Amino acid sequence: MEKALLSELKKGEHAVIEKMDTNGELRQRLMDMGFVEGTKIECVRISPAGDPKAYRIRGTVIAIRKEDAEKITVVKSL
Repeated sequence: MEKALLSELKKGEHAVIEKMDTNGELRQRLMDMGFVEGTKIECVRISPAGDPKAYRIRGTVIAIRKEDAEKITVVKSL
């Protein structure tokens, strides 16, 4: 299993959230949207400019900015 930043996932790639290097308001907002350690995630869309990317997490599609996705470490899965 390969570790990566969430922002590095390509469309169609799956991963599991391992660690979030955030705190305060951003951490709480991400957790409220389902970004919790141990949760499966899939990159489903990339905007034409490359930022933001949309991820399927817990049955919902959520777009987040690259600068926020760079603070989330994931383990890629097959």
